[in-house]
Amino acid sequence: MSVFNSSALYPRFLLTGLSGLESRYGLISFPIFFVYGTSVAGNITILFIIRTEPSLHQPMYYFLSMLALTDLGLSITTLPTMFSVFWFHAREISFNACLVQMYFIHVFSITESAVLLAMAFDRFVAIREPLRCAAILTDGVIIGIGLAIAGRALALVFPASFLLKRLQYHPVNILSYPFCLHQDLIKTTVSTHWVSSIYGLIVVICSMGLDSVLLLLSYILILGTVLSIASKTERVKALNTCISHICAVLTFYTPMIGLSMIRRYGQNASPSVHVLMANVYLLVPPFMNPIVYSVKTKQIRDRILKKFKQQKGEKNLYNTTFLLLSFTFMRIFHINVEF
Repeated sequence: MSVFNSSALYPRFLLTGLSGLESRYGLISFPIFFVYGTSVAGNITILFIIRTEPSLHQPMYYFLSMLALTDLGLSITTLPTMFSVFWFHAREISFNACLVQMYFIHVFSITESAVLLAMAFDRFVAIREPLRCAAILTDGVIIGIGLAIAGRALALVFPASFLLKRLQYHPVNILSYPFCLHQDLIKTTVSTHWVSSIYGLIVVICSMGLDSVLLLLSYILILGTVLSIASKTERVKALNTCISHICAVLTFYTPMIGLSMIRRYGQNASPSVHVLMANVYLLVPPFMNPIVYSVKTKQIRDRILKKFKQQKGEKNLYNTTFLLLSFTFMRIFHINVEF
């Protein structure tokens, strides 16, 4: 395939679903879009509960709102191309649209990593200085942290998009996934791309690499603080406040590490395995986080049940749908619910 010149500004990209299973896309799409629907509904439920309950207007829940917004953005960013590939077998995407999707996928991924770090800091302050937590993490401080998180993600990813736009591509380029990722776009170039590759590595190190190290340090400090508490009951209680966050961290980093390992060492693996791991990386955290926090966080669970009971007998379909979904989560995970 020849490299194009005057048409180089308008290369075409073809997304890839699960190779060899195209005839079963209709069946495969059901669990995928169940996950999408659950992710969107679950995160909107979390935002709705925190927004409408004054008792939840605390640092921990403000950070949880940031996490829910990030997961919601990630789901909405990948949804259009997943729909087009699995429902309509429409694989083509323009270069600019691909760059936009890639930009926001990586922005939301970096943002989620930073929000998880901020939540670890919140847990450390809450355990070490329980009486001064509200004084330390004021509304102004939380807003500043949120702006810093968003600003870092937006600034880090923008040059990557600019560098990709300067490269040359074939007229038609086949991507490995049903969405656009930086490392996948680099593989399709026909010009030297070492600058883009090095910058991509720098972005990973300065974002998720740094965040993971600081997360580990935060939990070492949390563990040291917990062990210094004299009462065993208080130690257990302090650790219990971290369980939901630990689950969220594992849900985010485990698929990411798995995808990196598959890309590096799984060259002989089926292309469908690569696609599956990429889907797990982008779909599982937005799906699991609202479930984990609805099930494991008593304050959230109680408020959801309270709202559910208030909605019984009313005809507000919008709110009832999300609250019924949350109630289903609890029944699935064997949470005792009484009315």
